[in-house]
Amino acid sequence: MNNLPVQEHRSATKAYAWIPSLYLGESLPFSAVMLISVIMFQELGLTDGQITLYTGWLSLPWVVKPVWSPIVDNLKTKRWWIVTMQFLMGVTLAMVAFTLPTSFWLQGVLAIFMVIAFASATHDISADGFYIIGLSDKEQEFYVGVRNTFYRVGMVIGQGGLVLLAGFMQNGGLGEAFRSITVSWMVVFCILGILMVLLGLYHAFILPKVETCVHDRFNFVEQMREFMRTLKVFVTKPHLISALCFILLFRLPEGLLTKIVPLFLKRSEADGGLAMTDVDFGLIYGTLGVIGLLLGGIIGGWAVSKWGLKKCLWPLVLCITLPDIVYVYLSYFHTENLWLIGTCICIEQIGYGLGFAAYTLYLVTFSRGERSTAVFSICTAGQYLGGVMIPGMVSGLISENIGYQNFFWIVMAFCLVTFAVTAFVKIEDHRE
Repeated sequence: MNNLPVQEHRSATKAYAWIPSLYLGESLPFSAVMLISVIMFQELGLTDGQITLYTGWLSLPWVVKPVWSPIVDNLKTKRWWIVTMQFLMGVTLAMVAFTLPTSFWLQGVLAIFMVIAFASATHDISADGFYIIGLSDKEQEFYVGVRNTFYRVGMVIGQGGLVLLAGFMQNGGLGEAFRSITVSWMVVFCILGILMVLLGLYHAFILPKVETCVHDRFNFVEQMREFMRTLKVFVTKPHLISALCFILLFRLPEGLLTKIVPLFLKRSEADGGLAMTDVDFGLIYGTLGVIGLLLGGIIGGWAVSKWGLKKCLWPLVLCITLPDIVYVYLSYFHTENLWLIGTCICIEQIGYGLGFAAYTLYLVTFSRGERSTAVFSICTAGQYLGGVMIPGMVSGLISENIGYQNFFWIVMAFCLVTFAVTAFVKIEDHRE
């Protein structure tokens, strides 16, 4: 089975009517599973080690999604997958809310989160594919900033606005009935579920029909052979060892930080944290931090487009590593000054955005050539494995045993790993 493009439908719906909402729908469930869940589990009494181990496993669907991406590419249409996954995620996000007050809430919520994670990863495959076939090359370049911006807007809504709302309810802002931690998070996940269902309804009508489906040509065995052919292309790439080390280990320091920083900001001073409320966290980390990340990504992309990846790589590597020192500072000099905390977080997130732009463009460069889209999918899977899943799973166990101060020093030490893989990676300058 193949999805065949239908070019005449491209102009039927203006791209600005569906690109912002499509990437909002991509980021909201990811934010719920990978970011909001960390805060919720911390407030419901789990330890750092438990939180990072459980939520680290939820990264698995993004690691293995290249295995089933051929099925998404060749069964039904990408439009069908997008709408179906959004409805599925809407229902399952609401199920989280109704599972929280039960006696088996932890097992139930984790199981539902895994379903949401697989649906979200599937949605990513179909949404990114739809973006490619639904727009011309010129339109893809024009709207790339829009898609990235609205992806970050979804993170601001989730990690910022909805966490802030949970804190507002727990402080009695909506009355005594909503002060319970469990009830406040039930409301948050009901809102997320409703938003995803509304996006599904909207996209069922607004998404243009840019492909047709030919069912009788689908062959699962052949699709697996295609995957193996792609894997062969990947493993025969030049400088594969240095590339693999770069893909897997470049984000190691940030992978360790990602789940611990929110916990550090929220834990009590007696536990070594900064004791931020949900309201302050949503405003400072979930909003200001995400804006800093977006700003860094824009500047990083502009710098590489102007001077090339080869010239910009080391400056951007320093940007993604050295600002991590702000958390060492905050762990030693506890402060209630939100402006100071916000400035530190914003500096680190801008640096992260700058460095991640270079990293992403390296993946694009490495993937060029035969089967570039499928090879890029394998690269992103490696990115999640080495830069998100594994370091995220062990980060809480480390911080629990040595404390936040020593943990942040270890993160700084692991920046040497980033320097090492950068020193050995080979980059072709296509400007030369």
